[in-house]
Amino acid sequence: MFDYNNFEHVFPTAAVFPYGRKSIQETETFRKSFNGALFIDRVLSALGLSKAKTYPPKQESALASLHQVLCEADISIHHRLSIFYYLLLDFDGQDARTQYSTKFAEVSGVPKNYQILMRGLWLLDHQQFERALEHVTHPSLIPDFADEILITFAKNCPPGDYSLPLAYYHTVQPILKSQEAIQLLFNAMAQTSVTEALTYTRAQPEAAREQLFKQLISSVLEAAPSEETADRATELVGLALADAEEQWFEEFLSQGEGRRLKHSKDTLLMRKLATGRYSEVVREKGVGSNWATILEGMKSGLGGRTA
Repeated sequence: MFDYNNFEHVFPTAAVFPYGRKSIQETETFRKSFNGALFIDRVLSALGLSKAKTYPPKQESALASLHQVLCEADISIHHRLSIFYYLLLDFDGQDARTQYSTKFAEVSGVPKNYQILMRGLWLLDHQQFERALEHVTHPSLIPDFADEILITFAKNCPPGDYSLPLAYYHTVQPILKSQEAIQLLFNAMAQTSVTEALTYTRAQPEAAREQLFKQLISSVLEAAPSEETADRATELVGLALADAEEQWFEEFLSQGEGRRLKHSKDTLLMRKLATGRYSEVVREKGVGSNWATILEGMKSGLGGRTA
């Protein structure tokens, strides 16, 4: 009969010990890239298992000690079994045919949602981000470690590709708590959809909302020239803004830090044109000849829309 207190029932003697020098070095590299904390470290810490914070175990005796600590810990059986399941995923990597983790889950009764979460965290710790996304966005999961997961996706996505953090956020809809997570998510939104980023600012507290709104403007005007940047600029000046947002827009680009941004003055003129304030545009001085044609084209293309 299965007994998790029996070391050999959890870690079969036939299994190849997975924590060799190369594996340990790789784990430490991953840990450093995550600012010193893997997700298994976060799990152990959240459960108050400071004595178990020696992952990965460097010898079989260390694994046995870790097993004992987990067996004696004052935690739920599901949490205990889930950590064993995570460790057995390391053993699976030595021989894909064995699937020690699957066999363990079957005989021990690890709940399916715990398996999904721990496999997702294991994949994150091993920087298999696309596969990890499939697991940590599963509908059966409560969004544990949501800030940390989003930060990890945002910091490890390919340049210019924000699909991982955005897919995680839109699927899970977590309530983010850390400023770092909020900023990284907002930056991903601002780089892909100005309108979506604006909508996100409106769900934030007033003080944060204004700061994010200004950050949105900066993200557009600071971007390198390209067709995509031009599209985002057109989207920016054509936004349907509330009165407070309109005021922030003008003050930021005419009096605030935004006035130092390239094309800040031109952007203000384009905004006035986009909102139908044509007489103000006519009175403006210093409109470059290269912008005159653009402004005239926008005037006719917008069909006389007014604020």
